[in-house]
Amino acid sequence: MRDLSQPSVQGSGAMKKWGVIALHAAVAATFIFLLQRFSLNASLESSLLWALTFAVCAAGLAYKQTIR
Repeated sequence: MRDLSQPSVQGSGAMKKWGVIALHAAVAATFIFLLQRFSLNASLESSLLWALTFAVCAAGLAYKQTIR
């Protein structure tokens, strides 16, 4: 017999997937921002641009891994 709570389990799985993607993007952006800004002494604008670029790439990679 089918359990009625099954759709909510699938929904929480989807939320978990998007949470992992967001976390991956945030960690990548933070890492590259701190590296650029403080280790490489880049300007604020350059650091933010690189952080945004790495966040988008990391989110894309995490998304590809979750749909595998």
